[in-house]
Amino acid sequence: MAGGGCEEKVEVRLPAGGRVGREKNLALDSSLGMDERLPSTVIATILSKLDLRSLCAASASCRYLRSCAIHALSFTPSFHLLEIAPTLDLLGTLLLPNPYLRSLKLDCSRLDDSSIGHLARASSLQELCLHNCENLSGRLLVELGRKCPDLRSVYLSSLAEHRKLSVLYCELKELLTGCLHLESLSLLFDVAEFEHPEFAQVWATASDKLTSLEFGYIPMSMLTALLVLAVETRQPSCVLRPPVFPNLQKLCLSVDYITDVLMSSLSIGLPSLTHLNLQDAPIAEPIQSSDLTNLGLQHINQHGMLKHISLIRSQEFLFTYFRRVNDLGILLMSDSCASLESISLGGFCRVTDTGFRAIIHSCSNLRKLRISHGSQLTDLVFHDISATSLSLTHVSLRWCNLLTNIGIKRLSFNTDLTVIDLRDCRNLGDEALESLTHLDKLHTLLLDGTDISDKALSFLGRGRFPLSSLSLRGCKKLTDACIPLLFRGSVGHGIQMFDLSRIPNLSDNAILSLAKTRIPIVELRIRECPRIGDTSVMALASMQVEGGSFGSSLHLLDIFDCDRITPLAFRWFKKPYFPRLRWLGVTGCLNRDMVDALVRSRPFVHVAGRGEELGNGFWDSSFGWYHHEEDELDELEQWLLEGEDASDDEGDIMV
Repeated sequence: MAGGGCEEKVEVRLPAGGRVGREKNLALDSSLGMDERLPSTVIATILSKLDLRSLCAASASCRYLRSCAIHALSFTPSFHLLEIAPTLDLLGTLLLPNPYLRSLKLDCSRLDDSSIGHLARASSLQELCLHNCENLSGRLLVELGRKCPDLRSVYLSSLAEHRKLSVLYCELKELLTGCLHLESLSLLFDVAEFEHPEFAQVWATASDKLTSLEFGYIPMSMLTALLVLAVETRQPSCVLRPPVFPNLQKLCLSVDYITDVLMSSLSIGLPSLTHLNLQDAPIAEPIQSSDLTNLGLQHINQHGMLKHISLIRSQEFLFTYFRRVNDLGILLMSDSCASLESISLGGFCRVTDTGFRAIIHSCSNLRKLRISHGSQLTDLVFHDISATSLSLTHVSLRWCNLLTNIGIKRLSFNTDLTVIDLRDCRNLGDEALESLTHLDKLHTLLLDGTDISDKALSFLGRGRFPLSSLSLRGCKKLTDACIPLLFRGSVGHGIQMFDLSRIPNLSDNAILSLAKTRIPIVELRIRECPRIGDTSVMALASMQVEGGSFGSSLHLLDIFDCDRITPLAFRWFKKPYFPRLRWLGVTGCLNRDMVDALVRSRPFVHVAGRGEELGNGFWDSSFGWYHHEEDELDELEQWLLEGEDASDDEGDIMV
């Protein structure tokens, strides 16, 4: 107090972001205003180091910090807002004119063409990452080409996929001719809309600095024309035309068919490739001329530059495989792929242990191995893996049903393993998990559909690794007892992403046990569990983590098609419960009025009611929001919704 003998101290906690530490604590004399205690230049310097979420958290502390935070938004170099989908009004409030803006990342699912003026306003922009652009038309490409000439990286997903919006060839041309410094371009949508007689030629005008190119889907006719031009410009006789993609190193494509001709054209036309990611999804069984054979695999890595390769045959439309590739093709490929660091093969049903072993023994630098639908892969693949120099860190063996506990035991000799995906390997049981307990770097373990029991979770609980992601979806032998067994040791206390879906014997008792652990889980999936009901929702809503608010840590909760969920559970999704919730999966037909009311009351929660999978899954947790669980309130949502009503009284500052 001003006239007392002892000064009253209050502590303002500014959640850290960016390259600052975890938190900055400022002890302030309550008799002085913050602007009297600290110079504005000092406050500005501190705020300039914070990310968007932390700026909003600081602004919720008092009126002065709010004013400083708004000012900081006008010169922050990065504006990243992916955990919510802002409206145009909110975007206009937050995305202020800023000559220093370099990086913009947004979820655009609630934006349309009226927001393009904000998105393409900063001429200083170098990185643009826009997700869910279904309500934006190709005019966005035009404005980017005209107003953002310094762009280095562009990522656009689902552009113009709603309401029959169009993207035109001429709009793509504006982007390519206007942004002559592009280094990375990802167009994750159907680029068939760009079909035009000069589609291939326009890429000759693209930035010669382009090193990474990704298409969501490109028809074979357009891809063929593009690669023909790339091959032609590499011919010695073509001295007057600059080469197409002279420095392209990374190419990711989704096509109709992966063929021998495609592999040959890529090898000739793009000799600098270090990353090649190809996926096809045939709608009919391929004939030999439109399929990949042993001959096509010989064209891979003829220049010795490839470090990462992925060849996947998707089962999206038809159960089909690379039936014309056998061990001989893989053996021939492995001879030229000794420098590979990661390899992903999906749908090679005729390749046996002989072919897969050739890869393991030939690629001494291999760190990531992914094989899916390996119907002839057995334990023999890893028989003498301990005799190799391999230091695998990521292994995925999905739908490899001949693999048993013995194979996993041998695989575990790679003590550097950090990610293991064994989903749908139905012959794996408790002994497989017991063999993994000595791995001290393992952070992601996916066991969907395996034959493990509660005993396996007791093994897992005794492990010493920093497990952060665990998926047990569809492990039908598990019961409520698996939860206390898992969390009996220390390994379970780091779990942030947890999937317990489709376990028929899992009941509310298991979720009550989970809530009692007070583990700060960020994503919890318990969908399609017939014995899960309202009690589970109440327990999670009432769960407190390290003195935080109720249900404070959950970012995603999926309770879709849990038979015992009733409309009563919806009351627990109102504030102040689940303050950080961004994704909620429910059964939409349960009570449509209550679902609609929830959407209105929690506008920043994505409520999915049709059974769609939520979030980004276990293979992509890069949003970086998992380090904010200690905050008691969701200051970001508070700042956006309440505006000037954010508290500015000393009594509201954390004491």
